[in-house]
Amino acid sequence: MNEHMLILYGTEICHLCELAETLLDDICEQHQINYQKVDIIDNPEHYEKYKTSIPVLTYQNKELLWPFNHEDILKFIQKLS
Repeated sequence: MNEHMLILYGTEICHLCELAETLLDDICEQHQINYQKVDIIDNPEHYEKYKTSIPVLTYQNKELLWPFNHEDILKFIQKLS
């Protein structure tokens, strides 16, 4: 896994994760940024860490916890540059 990439942690059955992914898709398309979607069900460590807080957007050691909106994501991304 690339540590230098935005990662969206969530699950396939989470409607909040779907909302977060839609927001992130729009922003990433506009700003030509890539991200990786990670299903926490596939990894016990991720599951234990994020099971009560998904969706979570991360970059290296920084986390943006739900609830977040379009503006929050943009601020998070801007802090990374």
